[in-house]
Amino acid sequence: MRYTILQVAKVLGAKLHPAKGYENMPVEKLLIDSRSLIEPEGTLFIALKTDKNDGHRYIGELYQKGVRLFMVDNNFKDFVSYKDALFFAVPDTLKAMQKLASWHRGHFKMPVLAITGSNGKTIVKEWLYQLLSPDKNIVRSPRSYNSQVGVPLSVWQMDEQNELGIFEAGISLPGEMAKLEEIIRPTTGIFTNIGEAHGQNFKSIEQKVKEKLKLFKEVKTLIYCKDHSTVDKAIKSDKAFAKTALFSWSKKMGANMQVVEIKSAYGKTSIKTVCKSQTITIQIPFTDEASVENAIHCWAYILCAGYDNGVIAERMQGLQAVAMRMEMIMGTNNCIIVNDVYNSDINSVSVALDFLNQQKQHTRKTLILSDIEQNTGNEKDLYNKVAEIVKAKRPTRLIGIGPNISRFSGLFNLEKHFFSSTSEFLAHTGDFKFHDEAILVKGSRSFEFEKISKFLQHKAHETVLQVNLNALIHNLNYFRSKLKPSTKIMAMVKAFSYGSGSYEIANVMQYHKADYLAVAYADEGVELRTAGISLPIMIMNPELGSFDNIVKYQLEPEVYNFRTLDMVTDAIKRNGVTQPLSIHIKLDTGMHRLGFNKENIDKLVNLLKKEPGIKVQSVFSHLAASDADAYKDFTLEQVARFKAMSDKIIKAVSYPVMRHILNSAGIVRFPEAQFDMVRLGIGLYGVGANTAEQHKLENVSTLKTTISQINYLKKGETVGYNRRGVLSKDSVIATVGIGYADGYGRELGNGKGKMLVNGQVAAVVGDVCMDMCMIDITGINANEGDEVIVFNNIASLLDMAKSMNTIPYEVLTSLSQRIKRVYIHE
Repeated sequence: MRYTILQVAKVLGAKLHPAKGYENMPVEKLLIDSRSLIEPEGTLFIALKTDKNDGHRYIGELYQKGVRLFMVDNNFKDFVSYKDALFFAVPDTLKAMQKLASWHRGHFKMPVLAITGSNGKTIVKEWLYQLLSPDKNIVRSPRSYNSQVGVPLSVWQMDEQNELGIFEAGISLPGEMAKLEEIIRPTTGIFTNIGEAHGQNFKSIEQKVKEKLKLFKEVKTLIYCKDHSTVDKAIKSDKAFAKTALFSWSKKMGANMQVVEIKSAYGKTSIKTVCKSQTITIQIPFTDEASVENAIHCWAYILCAGYDNGVIAERMQGLQAVAMRMEMIMGTNNCIIVNDVYNSDINSVSVALDFLNQQKQHTRKTLILSDIEQNTGNEKDLYNKVAEIVKAKRPTRLIGIGPNISRFSGLFNLEKHFFSSTSEFLAHTGDFKFHDEAILVKGSRSFEFEKISKFLQHKAHETVLQVNLNALIHNLNYFRSKLKPSTKIMAMVKAFSYGSGSYEIANVMQYHKADYLAVAYADEGVELRTAGISLPIMIMNPELGSFDNIVKYQLEPEVYNFRTLDMVTDAIKRNGVTQPLSIHIKLDTGMHRLGFNKENIDKLVNLLKKEPGIKVQSVFSHLAASDADAYKDFTLEQVARFKAMSDKIIKAVSYPVMRHILNSAGIVRFPEAQFDMVRLGIGLYGVGANTAEQHKLENVSTLKTTISQINYLKKGETVGYNRRGVLSKDSVIATVGIGYADGYGRELGNGKGKMLVNGQVAAVVGDVCMDMCMIDITGINANEGDEVIVFNNIASLLDMAKSMNTIPYEVLTSLSQRIKRVYIHE
């Protein structure tokens, strides 16, 4: 919908700057991330402030891109720099955005479903969309937009064409849900379940349940599972629900829908219930417990909505897995594949293209897009919107697949190719010669785009390291929250980013405003530069033959002795450098590995004064035991030595010089020693310095493989080389596709190594082989081809490292590059 400036200002009670002259300018779209701009006209940028960022910093950038409407807080005063822009000044921009979304919600009388709970919110929302979209025009939360920021942005999407709204709501603090209720104003609610997620800010589970129930204080119907006793008790004891139509289901006790039988076989589950004295059975194409619970919630809702049992059974059988996240995979011919093959709707196209544009390895970018399977009413308007998004995000090429997008091919003004079906496209892939490009594969499930993704992928090895980029960003922001606003972050991406991938991780660090990168060797820095990384890059181990490339690619070498300083000065003369070359001086304060010691400082200062071609960018040192309480005094002594030694260098030059000594553990344990910058390494990848910190970090890496074969063996038989695996009983032994050539060490043989098969622990039997190993799955329900977890957030990387008598650093950096890396992003 379009609103006028005066309407919005009146709702917000905002002061307008300038006060007159722009009254008729429309407000249509809300923007909170400068990187997600599609069309500046009608876009209102809301400058949100958080602990980690301040949206006011990006006003200039957006103004240059054509945005002319800004919501700022009352402290912002620089209106004169933006002469033809209009500003809404408010006390709190987040509260103002929420108020605006609530006012917008008030224009609509359609039914609105709100979903909350600890788990399953997004799946239930997406499955209900699948079940109901053939009949209704539905507006819903994009992905998992369920926060204080996400909910108002979701509700703002509502327009006159919609017939049903479905919105998620999640909270992490008391008092938040009441604000979301005022924005969503649901007519029906689903409470999925309750657990420990985000529970650290609540006194008890009971308090958290009561807070979540505030979302449903005005609903006509509330759907929930009675088996979650805390939820059931809270609802029954709350007078606010005395007149609410409660629809409960249960596997254990009497309820409106009584589940009497659940049977799983061959990848499907049959669920039999009794409701209103009628026995009803449905089948879903999933077997896991979470999917069964989510499906019953959906079933309960569409029963309450009056759907026929036959229609329900047919549609439940066709439920499709929900792609919760995008994947990024190495493709053939040096391509990068961004895989979003099960999700194609208008709201997610822009998000996926933003992620594609974050990948700076290749300037050429291809979008492979299917028909948008979305009930919008006006198909031309839908594809006009898609064309606007594509124009704003500027991929190099579009490959459209499907009869509908092909019919509107004239709306797209770029290199374009259209096919009626996936099979027709695959028959013509030889025409395209994909190479050196980033490719977004985005399609509705019915188009089977997984066939396209499989065709474009580079490695077929079924052992995969899954790298969660959202977890990486969470960890970056966790450490950032420990720093003063002025303290810079140098992200360590050496050693293939601790096994996680080099430019993929560097891209994320660059996009999320890290200040520096550090690699071990110049070759790594050159690779990042050629992949489009423009951040400053420190080279920690510059070698004699690397200095010409260091100069050519504007890399910054670490200088740790007079020999490396001579290499720098020789390279400057040899390459005719006209601008000073930035270097980083390493000091030895007690690690005794590399660095100038205290006795070298005077000589070093004299040499630096004589060399105008060198600029000291930073002075730094390395803590030897920052994570060990026993060596706290030694760490503090190192910090004191560093300050004294670096003071001499800084005083000797005529320009500012940064200082840094803290690593990941030091950031948390010695905040007083932040200086100008910190170096974030293993903590970024989810490994904490202690148990308390470990709980605050998110798991970044999941190593998984598959069962190649299952053998049924008798007591006394042996497994593997040298007959070391002697079976003490009749056993079921699975061979899995990971071995020491992949980085799964031989130390993990004969019971030391543990893996997860369908959620249960299976120990390694016999010696680890080069390309595979064997595990005992006796008593575990498993089949050939099933997934096996080597480590994740449950099967701990730390535990695996202990079993190998080493540290997580070694485990991660030992993972072979033949293991396919898959990068996921929500």
